[in-house]
Amino acid sequence: MRHNKKFNHLGRTKSHRDAMLSNMATSLILHKRIFTTLAKAKALRVYVEPLINRSKEDTTASRRVVFSYLQSKEAVTELFKNIAEKVADRPGGYTRILKTGNRLGDNAKTCFIELVDYNENMLKEKAVKKTRTRRSKKNAVATDATPVAETPATEAPAAE
Repeated sequence: MRHNKKFNHLGRTKSHRDAMLSNMATSLILHKRIFTTLAKAKALRVYVEPLINRSKEDTTASRRVVFSYLQSKEAVTELFKNIAEKVADRPGGYTRILKTGNRLGDNAKTCFIELVDYNENMLKEKAVKKTRTRRSKKNAVATDATPVAETPATEAPAAE
């Protein structure tokens, strides 16, 4: 029976799957965004988020654990120096998956997976976008009672 065995094997053996996820995680850390299929992105999210979480604590033991998963000194250095600073106050959810449609050849669902704090476009929108909050009736009455400065209307010259 297959009770509680819901792991996506991605059509690969364990060693192949581990090598693929390690390479994808290294690419994600170094490039901050990669383009892949939806199934691989979901598997990569489960693989890389604990590593990012571990990078918040910069100790020799945590570096060794992360290196055992990534097998890349450059990726470990990037993760512990740059990425850990940006995600220090974030409690989780370090990656974002954006669906991009289906691939032409085999109609596979494709997507971007990216690190949340490194998307400049969304960070700009977040800074510009002001959130509107609901106001209680007490505040609404107060705002309605306050005088509003009238804008001067342009008057057409009167014909005499």
